[in-house]
Amino acid sequence: MFCVLISTYELGRQPFGLASPAAWLEREGAEVICIDLAVQSLDHEAILAADMVAFYIPMHTATRLVAPLIPKIRQLNPAAHIVCYGLYAPMNEAYLRSLGAETILGGEFEAGLASLVSANGSRSWRKALPTVSLSRQQFLIPQRTLLPDLSQYARLHLGNGESRTVGYTEASRGCKHVCRHCPVVPVYEGKFRVVQRDVVLEDIRQQVNLGAQHITFGDPDFFNGIGHALPIVKSLHAEFPELTYDVTIKVEHLLRHAEHLATLRDTGCLFVTSAIESIDDFVLEQLDKGHTQADIIRVAEMFREIDLHLVPTLVTFTPWTTLESYRQLLSFIERFELVDNVPSIHLAIRLLIPAGSKLLELAEIRDLVGAFDEQQLVYPWSNDDPTVDDLQKSILTIVESASADDSNRRIIFSRVASLVGLDVDNGRSLENRILVPHLSEPWYC
Repeated sequence: MFCVLISTYELGRQPFGLASPAAWLEREGAEVICIDLAVQSLDHEAILAADMVAFYIPMHTATRLVAPLIPKIRQLNPAAHIVCYGLYAPMNEAYLRSLGAETILGGEFEAGLASLVSANGSRSWRKALPTVSLSRQQFLIPQRTLLPDLSQYARLHLGNGESRTVGYTEASRGCKHVCRHCPVVPVYEGKFRVVQRDVVLEDIRQQVNLGAQHITFGDPDFFNGIGHALPIVKSLHAEFPELTYDVTIKVEHLLRHAEHLATLRDTGCLFVTSAIESIDDFVLEQLDKGHTQADIIRVAEMFREIDLHLVPTLVTFTPWTTLESYRQLLSFIERFELVDNVPSIHLAIRLLIPAGSKLLELAEIRDLVGAFDEQQLVYPWSNDDPTVDDLQKSILTIVESASADDSNRRIIFSRVASLVGLDVDNGRSLENRILVPHLSEPWYC
């Protein structure tokens, strides 16, 4: 069987979601081609010859980019079996099927894709596959040689003029927690699955051989299984002492496992991304984040004490955002010296309510949203104060017109602050600028 795996966008990363299933499909005897449309063009000859075309859709933007491609592929090759797999596939199952997708796979998708090959495309077998599988898989070492060179992906900027080639891997999937706005929750429902330690280390090893100088761990929460995570980074540092990395960890886990933050720093971690999302305790409660503003302050202070960079992510504009609460957020960011740490795009992020969102459990949200928009793949909503929505659009314009590598965060912050009447001393801010390592592709959905 000839299989084409396609990714459209994954935050400037070389897609694990192509490399991992490619290894499984090759083990079943399939011929596999991987196409990453973020850095490559569609291979029409491969599509015409394909028995199966599988789209990897791990995020909202990727799903929207896939939507016009499915009918195109169907027209080019009516006989090809079209599959959509990844986090956002089961959430948008009905819509994707209406476009021409036949098989939808979420959760642990590798075994399902491999079974399509081993069953030689049997239609009865396709129907028997579960849309979401949370089975515990024995992972294979991802097949990286089928993907574009790492040099074509996002780079790490250290802030001193130095940049590094970045690799990407996953040590686990899913999450123990059930934050209402998180897209992981509708699929994993509070469960997580690990990628075996030897597989993770061998995947990193092969990326280092391909030129990686820094590794991003894409786990939704690296400390979901801390007994799994820490031995990986200790082994990684022992073998590659010059290699650096970054991880994502929720506030709750940073507090619970505070004694291990020094281990991260000492094994090469440059920064930790954490979804603080808001500083408003009421909003945090609605999102079911499991932390408070006081917790965020404690974490920020801990990171300063141990000389490790905290990179907060924000869901800045929600139905509960007011002009005053936005001013308070900017004041908080400045007061706790986080201006250089927050990617500028997060000053403009607007809450997405996709299909299957747990936010719809809230009566207030159900009453607020309009009918599902299949073009945007969200339930639309508006703030009660239209000036707040106008502010978000103005801030987004400022951020999008700025430098692509997000190197002028203090200047952007100052411009945004001026929109809401906050005075930021731009000259003083630039003199005190902190050199925070960051990826050339800002982190957002």
